[in-house]
Amino acid sequence: MLRQQIRAVSSLLSTMTLIGLCVGMTSTLLSLRGTMEGFSTITIGLIMSAYFVGYLFGSTRAAKDIRRVGYIRAFGGLAALASVAVLVQAIWIDPIVWFVMRFISGFAISALFVISESWLNTMADNRNRGAMLSVYLVLIYGGLVAGQLILGFADPATFVPFAIIAMLINVSLIPILATVTVEPTTHESKKVPLKFLIEQAPLGIATAFIVQACSAMFYGVGPVYATQIGLSVGQVTIFMAAFIFGGMISQTPIGLLSDRYDRRVVLAGCALAASVLAVLLAFIPGTQPLLVFFVMAALGGALLPLYSLAMAHTNDYLEKDQMIGATGAIIKVGGIGAIIGAPLAAALMQFGAIYMFFILMASFTFLVAIYAFYRVTQRAKAAEQIHSPLTALAPSQLSEELFASIVEEANEDYEEPSGSIPVKPGSNGVV
Repeated sequence: MLRQQIRAVSSLLSTMTLIGLCVGMTSTLLSLRGTMEGFSTITIGLIMSAYFVGYLFGSTRAAKDIRRVGYIRAFGGLAALASVAVLVQAIWIDPIVWFVMRFISGFAISALFVISESWLNTMADNRNRGAMLSVYLVLIYGGLVAGQLILGFADPATFVPFAIIAMLINVSLIPILATVTVEPTTHESKKVPLKFLIEQAPLGIATAFIVQACSAMFYGVGPVYATQIGLSVGQVTIFMAAFIFGGMISQTPIGLLSDRYDRRVVLAGCALAASVLAVLLAFIPGTQPLLVFFVMAALGGALLPLYSLAMAHTNDYLEKDQMIGATGAIIKVGGIGAIIGAPLAAALMQFGAIYMFFILMASFTFLVAIYAFYRVTQRAKAAEQIHSPLTALAPSQLSEELFASIVEEANEDYEEPSGSIPVKPGSNGVV
């Protein structure tokens, strides 16, 4: 049954693997090209943060537009928008233009994930939804890794890598536009105020904020750091790919471990390991690239699962009808952390403290570890730990729960014209 359902969504999986590949290439490419063009580290950090601003805005507002025009047309238009944004950055080398284009890219990409993941959840059922999402996330991570490695064969100082990204975005449209559409389904949910979440699961909220800040630091300023310690363009791409690959292979075993033991202890252990590894990386010189790559993979393996653990831990203390609204609230908090992370790291590096890139990351993850151990002493383990599908940290952080929350918000804001026939979300296109 699972194999048949995966085959049924193979076109979607192919499309989103290519989108993940393009997202992975773009962030590293812009960081490298910005450095070559003489942009300051702070400027690059601000440009990279624009992506997360757009991502946050798109994930909370795009559903209303999708509802009006239909999913197929929305997907095609958003992919075209993302493609144009990449090409404009290649043609017009200007920090302000890049900032605006990164915002547009973030908005478009977040909406594409809304469409694809709602489609995936519609095709799955409760018996295999977790397995299908795991396959999906592995492919997304695989695309991110491949994107980094492909960039190693294209000179970022030329137009070629930008053209490759734009071409792949357009190619990704072919399988999804040729697929038979399926009408989406939504679920009833209850709005959950952020204050309530902080009272019920403060560790989950704090972890989401800090981990997303670290993720934004890595994706936004990581290539700049790697360049400044003397790594070549090819080595920078391996530096980035190693981190993502480590997270890809560790998600499942750490998730299973957290279902079996106290999730807070597992979370604290991962955060502490990430802190130690980040400190080591701060003092490993670029003249030892193999050691840098190995430790980077270990750091990704410890840090990237933290977001999924934070989500699952928060759900452990909520009722089922609260989980939808809670997921959206957590993602918004994490989005704010992502917006802050890259500029903060860039500001510290701008003043010559290159090693502060990883010291800041180590400090953040150490705070998570200490707070997690503290919460263990203040509260008993949840009576029943909810098993949740893994949640991708970046670039995709959407889920069935968030999509239902977004649609609910869109429906509340949308007023039907008098005398019109109500239209179901997605009745014109794909989920």
